[in-house]
Amino acid sequence: MAVPEGKYAWTATVGEKGQIVIPKQAREIFGIQPGDTLLILGDIERGLAIPNKGAFSGLFAAAFHEKKGDEQP
Repeated sequence: MAVPEGKYAWTATVGEKGQIVIPKQAREIFGIQPGDTLLILGDIERGLAIPNKGAFSGLFAAAFHEKKGDEQP
């Protein structure tokens, strides 16, 4: 079976404290560095997703965007 370009799959084990280790190849491909904050989204039917860092900042920009005239002093 051919794997589509840019698609990957890894496994991770959940430790006793609920922590997982992101595989090295995944950290390298997605530029994840020690101390980075990751956004984890969950859906009961579809599972968990960890969007890239760009989505994280985009989400906050959209959530906290102030409309003209709505600025606080």
